Amino acid sequence: MTIKNWALAVTAWGALSLASCDALTDVMGDDGITGAMLVGAEADDANWMTHGRTYSEQRYSPLDQINAENVGSLGLAWFADMDTARGQEATPLVIDGKLYLTTAWSKVKAFDAATGEALWDFDPQVPGETAVKACCDTVNRGLAAWGDSLFLGTLDGRLVALDRDTGEVQWETVTVDQSQSYTVTGAPRVIDGKVIIGNGGAEFGVRGYVAAYDAESGEELWRFYTVPEGTEDDQSPEYLQVAAETWNTEVLAGSDAIGGGGTVWDSMAYDPDLDMLYIGVGNGSPWNRAYRSPGEDGTGDGDNLYLSSIVAIRPDTGEYVWHYQTTPGETWDYTATQHIVLADMEIDGEERQVLMQAPKNGFFYVIDRATGEFISGEPYTGLNWATGIDESGRPIENPETRIDKTGEPALVLPGPLGGHNWHPMAYHPGENLVYIPAFEAGWIYSPQANWKPDTARGFNIGMDMAANDLPPDLGIRRQVEGTIKGMLVAWDPIAQEARWSVDHSGPWNGGLLATGGDLVFQGNQSSTFKAYNAASGEELWSFGAQTGIVAPPITYKVDGEQYVAVLAGWGGAFSTSTDGGLINKDGAVRNISRLLVFKLGGEAALPAMPELAAMPLDPPVSRASAETIAAGGTDYARYCAVCHGPAAVGATYLPDLRRSGALGNRGTWASIVHEGALSANGMASFSDSLSTEEIEALRAYVIHRANEDKALEGASDTEQVARR
Repeated sequence: MTIKNWALAVTAWGALSLASCDALTDVMGDDGITGAMLVGAEADDANWMTHGRTYSEQRYSPLDQINAENVGSLGLAWFADMDTARGQEATPLVIDGKLYLTTAWSKVKAFDAATGEALWDFDPQVPGETAVKACCDTVNRGLAAWGDSLFLGTLDGRLVALDRDTGEVQWETVTVDQSQSYTVTGAPRVIDGKVIIGNGGAEFGVRGYVAAYDAESGEELWRFYTVPEGTEDDQSPEYLQVAAETWNTEVLAGSDAIGGGGTVWDSMAYDPDLDMLYIGVGNGSPWNRAYRSPGEDGTGDGDNLYLSSIVAIRPDTGEYVWHYQTTPGETWDYTATQHIVLADMEIDGEERQVLMQAPKNGFFYVIDRATGEFISGEPYTGLNWATGIDESGRPIENPETRIDKTGEPALVLPGPLGGHNWHPMAYHPGENLVYIPAFEAGWIYSPQANWKPDTARGFNIGMDMAANDLPPDLGIRRQVEGTIKGMLVAWDPIAQEARWSVDHSGPWNGGLLATGGDLVFQGNQSSTFKAYNAASGEELWSFGAQTGIVAPPITYKVDGEQYVAVLAGWGGAFSTSTDGGLINKDGAVRNISRLLVFKLGGEAALPAMPELAAMPLDPPVSRASAETIAAGGTDYARYCAVCHGPAAVGATYLPDLRRSGALGNRGTWASIVHEGALSANGMASFSDSLSTEEIEALRAYVIHRANEDKALEGASDTEQVARR
């Protein structure tokens, strides 16, 4: 039976209240997870069988045992420490009373969902040097289930099928060209026995695609490329011929060719009635369109399909159906890979099947998911790159922010982290509200002259990343801090306005869960996990998690008792691309990676929080010339800042290079950066991108920066300003 037939059949039992997956098994037979179960997941309130709980990705559960009246008595039921002190972004799955999750480095763990008893774990042994191919930490966002198997995408690009009972490998297949800087961090989806997975790596110059694999064998069934290859002809798929007309194809196929980007690294949703899979497509490579698609005058031109687009395809064949491009000719890293939510609602007196998204560019979109027709779009956060969206659905751009045309730097809002990043939204059908983990953070986009691609190790964005380095003065840093905001926004998709919002102390906060108990759950950068009233935003409950939370919560039921679970652990793009927590009103954020599980009356307690011990700031004397330091700073911004922080101010869980013992020894520094002595820890060799002289200039730059900050230690803000 196909998914389309299942979609028709499921309406016959959609009114059933299925207490657990056992009830589904009684109906469907002992076949493990089936298509009917995934299509009917909305009626199964006990389990969380797919990434967004249902194919519609609403992240809403009707469970109401925990509700606005009694959530104050919610307590910790059990917790489990993780063995990976990196960013934790996964959504767990719960099936038949067992909880399955992924952690950083693509590891998998299974627990008894009620007691926390560890059942099995799996380590795919991702090579440490893969870490330098990941723009945004060694994260993983989750699993997919079909039959008796679980499916995992690994950071180094493999798709692995595991036995759900034992964790044993059933098969694995490589889904990417591992000689290029591809990564896989997103959760697969399964539709009718086809495991669908995308990939990341646009910043490093790869070509994006999504592909389907047979759940039984791992055989690739189809592949859908999101950008043209540059050599399209009459035999090429029509949708790629159309796309090629919007690019300078020499950029894609010439002597300095790069892949163009457009990676499908996260969001997907599926409508079984329409039999359409919706994918979110990422940014261009490089970001600066003037290099991707120059016009006759040498400045940027062309929409560059299908970058920054929502694309509808057929899951059986990978056939293109329609697309909607949120940011034509994107040049600001405005991906459309953010969470996609499907819902049915009445708009202007007409029942509409809609698709909703709050992509990076700051607009909230409501789109007809059958046709791709633009219905409405309004800003959900601060922005200055556009003044609105016209009737055709095309943005009305601010020409001053079009740095690919002006060739001049511009402060643009949102910046490359967007107004909303990967953190999932939630939709409450009773309130008809979409809850968005939004923020405001601008960036100076500065075109880099004479830029050339480096597909080995470098960030291929065509921008001067050093233009955003903050000076060491804490007074200035705190001024910048005041411009960066984080908030939970309850968005009315019909009125296209916020009904309420809650301010956070920083911008990088967790994904969301809405429940039938009139609750919205979210973790945050301030190391707390909170419950809010879904209608009003009133804070009803809070738990001190000891670590920043970026992952989304889930809820499930075992033996009649409701639980709420969230994977805690600070990390991801913002945590490594900021100054170690200074751009956060609550100070440095820790990584203590744990799974936290709650129930009413839970009495478990976390151990005491360990002290944060920082290495001393005691650098050697800076003796290099200003020219050497400047050159090292330019290379540091391109090759090092994404992991070790802008201006060499590191995060709390990756090495702060200003405090490294290797700074004082040229040979030790070279053995790490040039020879790859610490590749097993994720620090690969950069010898294929940087010469020994350039690597030594990097050391000179970090020494210089360490001395600057050493001179300011212990000084007040006023004293620091005076010294400068």
